[in-house]
Amino acid sequence: MNGAEGTKITEVKVNKDNLYKEETFTDMTFATIRCLTPVKVDGSIDENRERIFTGMTQLMSPKGPIPIQCVIEGAKTLSEALDKLPEAIDKTVKDMIEEAKEMQRQEASRIIVPGQED
Repeated sequence: MNGAEGTKITEVKVNKDNLYKEETFTDMTFATIRCLTPVKVDGSIDENRERIFTGMTQLMSPKGPIPIQCVIEGAKTLSEALDKLPEAIDKTVKDMIEEAKEMQRQEASRIIVPGQED
């Protein structure tokens, strides 16, 4: 509560038309796949929406592990998600590298004016 008026500090709203049940699968070494199954507000499966598969792994860098997460496009089953995970991770890593290079290019091309603060 915020003060005497009893107003809410946060305005959390739940979209009851966009609920998912989450299951996690792992090989206990490199890969974790999350399956998000659409459900109705009563918990029953919503057959009108597609399941979503996401993949997670970590890459080691000189500064420690880097978490990688990606959506596994086009996977309809867990088996398909497992098969498509390496390609999805590879694409995500390549995109991250390109984004970092672009940030470096932008930083390098920045004009520095004496007396100007960052």
